[in-house]
Amino acid sequence: MSPVFDALDPVLRRHGYRAEALLEVLAAAQQIYGHLSPSLLRHVAGLLRLPLSRVQGTASFYHLFRLSPPPRHQCLVCTGTACHVQGAGLLFKALQTTLKQPWCELGSVRCIGSCSGGPLLVVDGDIWTHQTSATALAGLRKLEP
Repeated sequence: MSPVFDALDPVLRRHGYRAEALLEVLAAAQQIYGHLSPSLLRHVAGLLRLPLSRVQGTASFYHLFRLSPPPRHQCLVCTGTACHVQGAGLLFKALQTTLKQPWCELGSVRCIGSCSGGPLLVVDGDIWTHQTSATALAGLRKLEP
């Protein structure tokens, strides 16, 4: 057992080191460490007594698992119906064209349930309401390293 991954031990114990808990263990590992590094995948494979190829295959199959460190910031444009009607598609395209920075990951989310504030951005978990490309870019530029 590697002391580097001690924070994962309670999760492994809770699941009884069972191979059937692979998805739960990988999800917890990513939450704890930010991404699933090769050494972390080897650690999990060893403790769950699974072939490394199965653990790597599972981690690479699901798009929510990260195999490399995430960017410093995440920006999600809500593309639900209400936000779409209020211009979310144009906002997403503008950000996609303008915001090409390695420190910020741009994506979309179907609906976050705050429809009256659309178009919405979720930036590092914070909801930004009534966004235009200008206000969004101005706010995101303040986050630049």
